[in-house]
Amino acid sequence: MPNTFQLIQITDKEFNLLSRLIYEKSGINLGEHKRSLVVGRLNKLIKQLNYNSFKEYYDFVVEDSSGQALLTLIDKISTNHTFFYRESDHFDYFSDTALPVIEQLIIAKKMPKDLRLWVAGCSSGEEPYLLAMLLKDYFNNKNSWEYGILATDISVEILKKAVAGRYAQENIVKVPPRIKNLYFTKLPDGFWEVKPVIKNIITFRRLNLMRSFFPFKGKFHIIFCRNVMIYFDQVTREALIKKFFDVLHPGGYLFIGHSESIGRDNPYFKYIKPAVYRKEER
Repeated sequence: MPNTFQLIQITDKEFNLLSRLIYEKSGINLGEHKRSLVVGRLNKLIKQLNYNSFKEYYDFVVEDSSGQALLTLIDKISTNHTFFYRESDHFDYFSDTALPVIEQLIIAKKMPKDLRLWVAGCSSGEEPYLLAMLLKDYFNNKNSWEYGILATDISVEILKKAVAGRYAQENIVKVPPRIKNLYFTKLPDGFWEVKPVIKNIITFRRLNLMRSFFPFKGKFHIIFCRNVMIYFDQVTREALIKKFFDVLHPGGYLFIGHSESIGRDNPYFKYIKPAVYRKEER
């Protein structure tokens, strides 16, 4: 049994095996600079399983026919740090510009008054919950409209946290008092829980963005996929952008992270402002 107080080190061969497996199954591209992340996040798990090396753990994952070991591996590697109002200018643009534009587009095309939004890579839920609050505010006096959010992530464990909708004070520090008082309940343990009226707007599901196609019945008007593609290589990013294009209504918006770019000359989306793109109407 390995020493609890000593890190199990990873060899070049072991790192290559694990990084290739993670890339093939999730699209996450682990370069050499992520070696310490892999060691740090997997050591406790490997010790709990009573393995002495990363190779033993790798063999366990690939031989597990249930697939649960692979899900756990991806859960451990996925980066899920977020908070409410991260990159806040996106939410201002969403409320002030994107929603009015999409509303008028739906009316002009005589489409059903049913606005659909997808948050791809929703992590622990802060982003979709905030968007649901903004949707609730925007359509508050427009009773003829329906709206909903699909929120997906590859991590099973992080989705459980998202569904619970409970957050520490530091996670909601940027939430305006009006929004906090309307849509959160303060719990006795000091946490804040999203109210059911907001939870009911969102459907949380596990989805691997590496699927060859997305199994959606209809298209979305707005897609948020922020700070997800930074973990993908160029080939994976380009394939994902094409799939986003396929499931977005003409005139719909794509929001990505400020540290990401799909290029102003990409064949699918028109650049609007930093990290905001629009599918041109045909």
